[in-house]
Amino acid sequence: MDVEPAHLRAVPPITAPFLDPEDDDDALAGGPNGNASLAVDRRIAVSAMLTGHKPPTASPPLPRWRRRRAELLLGRRPAAERVPAVAPLLEAFRRQRPDADDEASLLRRSYQVAEFLHGDQLRRSGAPYISHPLAVATILAELGMDVSTLVAALLHDAVEDTDYTLGECRVDFGAEVARLVDGVTKLDGERLGKDVAERETFRKMVLAAGADLRVLLIKLVDRLHNLRTLGAQPRHKQVRIARQSMDLLVPFCDRLGLYRLKRELEDLAFRYLNPQAHAEIHAAVAIDQRRRDAYFAVVCKHVRTTLREYGIRATVRARPRHLYSLYEDNGDQPVALSPGRVCRLVIVVDGDEQDCYVALGAVHAAYPPLAGRTRDYIAAPKYNLYQSLHTSVAGPQSERIDVLVRTAAMQDVAEDGIAATIREDVNAGTTARHRRDLDWLQGLLAWQGEQPSEQYLDELRTELLGGSIVVVAPNGELVTLPTGATGVDYAFARGGHVGDRLISLRINGMLAPVTAPLHNGDLVEALTTEGATPDPEWLGAARTARARRGLRAIFDLESDLGNGDVHEG
Repeated sequence: MDVEPAHLRAVPPITAPFLDPEDDDDALAGGPNGNASLAVDRRIAVSAMLTGHKPPTASPPLPRWRRRRAELLLGRRPAAERVPAVAPLLEAFRRQRPDADDEASLLRRSYQVAEFLHGDQLRRSGAPYISHPLAVATILAELGMDVSTLVAALLHDAVEDTDYTLGECRVDFGAEVARLVDGVTKLDGERLGKDVAERETFRKMVLAAGADLRVLLIKLVDRLHNLRTLGAQPRHKQVRIARQSMDLLVPFCDRLGLYRLKRELEDLAFRYLNPQAHAEIHAAVAIDQRRRDAYFAVVCKHVRTTLREYGIRATVRARPRHLYSLYEDNGDQPVALSPGRVCRLVIVVDGDEQDCYVALGAVHAAYPPLAGRTRDYIAAPKYNLYQSLHTSVAGPQSERIDVLVRTAAMQDVAEDGIAATIREDVNAGTTARHRRDLDWLQGLLAWQGEQPSEQYLDELRTELLGGSIVVVAPNGELVTLPTGATGVDYAFARGGHVGDRLISLRINGMLAPVTAPLHNGDLVEALTTEGATPDPEWLGAARTARARRGLRAIFDLESDLGNGDVHEG
C-alpha cells in the first residue's frame, strides 16, 4: 500500500516565468566569456557582494529621472514598488528557521552572486536563467533544508554554465557548499560524449550522495522544477526527460521516503509519457467529486466519534491518491472509480506509538477489518524509515477503505522522508552525511566503482526498481534486499565468502535451494562449505548487482584458471 501525501506547494512566478528544463545542447541563449580580465572582475564583484559592499559597475548609474522614464517605457513598476525576486525564498526559509537572521543574510547575498554569475543568460523559454536555481532553492526551503543546501541550490548550475569554478565556490562559500555543488554538476558531454557523460554523471551523483544525501535532494528538486516547465520542449525531449525521471529519479524518491516529491514527479512524467491515459484518469476522478466528498464526510465523522470513545485525540481526513497511482491500479479502465479507490483515510494521532495501536482498534470497531490487510510498519519500519499502521476496512455500502494510522512525527517522515530528519536536526549536514541505516544506499555504493560505464545505468535501474524486503539473519541482523530477491542475493549481501561457498539455504527452519525467492520477515540461514562451486544458472536468479558482479568475478576467475591464464600458488 503506497503512500502519496499532498503536493509540495508550487513556487509562484517571481520576476519571470518558470524555466524550461535543463538541456545539454545549446540550452543557453548566451554563454560566458572565459577571459582572464573578466575572471578578475568576477572575483572583485563576488567578493564585494559577499562582504556587503556595492559591486563596481562598468558605467555610472543613470540619473533617477532617466531610470524612472525607462521603467515607464518598459511597462515596469518603479524599483521601490517591486518585490525583490529573492523574497519568496527568504520568506520560506524564515518560516522554518525564524531566528536565523545571519543565515538569511547569507542566503540573500548568495542569490545576488548567483544572479550576477548567470547575468543575461536565458533559457529557451526566454526567461532569465536565474529563475530556475531560485525556484529550486525555494522548493528546498519549503522542505525545511538548511542554508548550505539552499546556497548550493542557488549555485548548482553556476559551475556548469558559467566561468565560475569549484575552487572559487570553495573560497567564497566553504567546502561544504562546494561539495554539494560538485555532486550535482554534470560532466562535460562534449569531452566524454553525451551518453558516457550521462552515465558517469549519475555514478558521480550516487557516490556523492553516499557522503551527503543532500546532493540527491538538490538533484531531485532540480528535476521536479524541470518537469513542471517541460511543456516548452519538443515532444521527443519531453518523452526522454520524463522516461529518465520515471526510471531513475522516482525510485530515488521512494528510497529516501520523499513521497511528496515522488507523487508529483510521477504525475508530471505520466502526463508526458501517456497523455491520453493521464487525461482519462484526471476526468474520471473529477466526475464524482461531490459524491466522494459526501461519502468520506460520513466516514470521517464516524471514525472521529469512535476514536473519542477510545480516548484518542487525532485528526482524520480523506486524502486523494495521485493520478499515476490510480493508473497503476486501474490501467485503462478508469471510468468507474469508487470513493475507496480514489481516497485513503489518514489518521494522525496526537500521542505516541501505543496510541496508534489503540486507534487501530477503534477503526476496526467502527468498521469491520478485511482479512489479511493489516500491516505493522511501526514495529518493522520500511527501508526508507517510513512508519505507519496500515489496514483496510469495509466501509458504508461495502466499500473497501484503506486506512493509515501514524503519529505526527511519523507523518512528517511519511511525507518528506530524509528531508524531515534533516530539518529536525540542528546539525543538518552531519545527519545527512552519516545515514548508515539506509542499507539500500550502502548496497548501491558497494558496486559503484567496479561497474563498467556502459552497463551502469541499466544496473542502476534494475537495482532501484520495485520495493524492498527485510529478512532476518541467524544472529538477528536485518538484511534489506529488493523485492524478488533470492538466496543468491542474500548470500552475497552477507559479505565475506558466503556467496562463493554457498550450497543451500535454510528458510524459516526448512531447507531450500539457493535460488528460492525470499519474502519479507523470513528467517534465512546460508549453508556453506569450502570448495563449493557456484552454478552459472544462479546468475539468472540474482536480483542485485552485487550478487551478479560477485558471480561474474568467480566465473571469470574459473575461466582464466581453466585456460592457464592465471597460475595458482
